[in-house]
Amino acid sequence: MATVTHKAVTEPDTETRDRPAKKRHTGGQKTPTVIALRVLVIVVALVLWQVMSGPVVPEYAVSKPTEVYDALTKMLGSATGWTDIRVTTVEVLAGFGLGVAAGTVMGLVLGSFPLLGRVLEPLVAALNGIPKIALAPLFLLFFGIGSWSKITIAMTGVAFVVFYNVYLGLRLRERELVEVVQVMGGRRHHVLGYVTIPTLAAPFFAALKTGGPLAILGVIGGEFIASSEGVGHELFTAAQNLDAASEFAGLIVLVALTLALNGVLSALDTYALKCLGLAARRRPRSKS
Repeated sequence: MATVTHKAVTEPDTETRDRPAKKRHTGGQKTPTVIALRVLVIVVALVLWQVMSGPVVPEYAVSKPTEVYDALTKMLGSATGWTDIRVTTVEVLAGFGLGVAAGTVMGLVLGSFPLLGRVLEPLVAALNGIPKIALAPLFLLFFGIGSWSKITIAMTGVAFVVFYNVYLGLRLRERELVEVVQVMGGRRHHVLGYVTIPTLAAPFFAALKTGGPLAILGVIGGEFIASSEGVGHELFTAAQNLDAASEFAGLIVLVALTLALNGVLSALDTYALKCLGLAARRRPRSKS
């Protein structure tokens, strides 16, 4: 009787162990379907836009996809259009890079010295509460209508986001891990390599992805207020001329710029976490 019971219990385990593992269904297997559905949604939206423009919605306000395509082709086919794209791209990248550098330094300094952090954190919070676009006229007075005023606006928005992520990441760093490294004879660079950098990696790259659109927003806002070139300048000119097609063409360029920047940051995020050995933490655990 005991033998039968033992066999009944152990046989399923043996069969389960010998049976080849089934492939789990993951989101990656559904990628073609998801892409097809996304394309379908875009096509349907464009068709509805084309049909409803005029009979339902005033054409001067929303234009038509065919007219937007013509305006985008004209923009990309002219030297002036590419000059505007180049100017805006340079301003976004420069403002983003300087903002990341400034925010990282501020976060590391205030996070590494608790007393200094407690003294200056309220001041930083007060400055961060000022709308960045409200600082644009001040930057224009200092730097003029050239590129540096837009770069400074973009840098300001990015710097605060990066600062708070780095600063809070240092404050939330596990003290026990630091003490373990120190007890084992580790020095400051060991604590930095084994505790601080792995702890700050995730919030830092999250700040980068958040700061990218803020940099674009700051540059376009500055170009709206005062500029002689750039995508924001063209958008403002198109709005004054009630040229909805050129307005949408400029917005498409900004969307493409945002997607390109986000793609680069995502690739950099994945590569950095892989080098740090943290990529496995992001994988969802399979259900047993």
